[in-house]
Amino acid sequence: MSETLVNIQILIQKDEVRVSDHGYSELSEDGLLARELVEGITDAVVVEDYPHYPKGPCVLVLQRDTNNQPVHVVWGIPKGHASPAVLVTAYRPDIELWENDFLRRR
Repeated sequence: MSETLVNIQILIQKDEVRVSDHGYSELSEDGLLARELVEGITDAVVVEDYPHYPKGPCVLVLQRDTNNQPVHVVWGIPKGHASPAVLVTAYRPDIELWENDFLRRR
């Protein structure tokens, strides 16, 4: 399990979460709701972990929307801070770029 994801899940449980401007734009583009991604964080599966990312630790996870469709979400924590959990971006993964499980790139 990713330490970054665990920390993000704890922050979300404490309601210390926000969505970036870019995140809102991407959510809107794909018809996604921030609420369902926040609520679904407990079932997130790590795709890629970036604990030493220059802007702060972040993690790409696979989540599912309310219709059980796959969604990739990048969650992060701002560098030098303990909170909040930030939904950086989210998108529906392209089957041509990802394996059928959406966990590995083609």
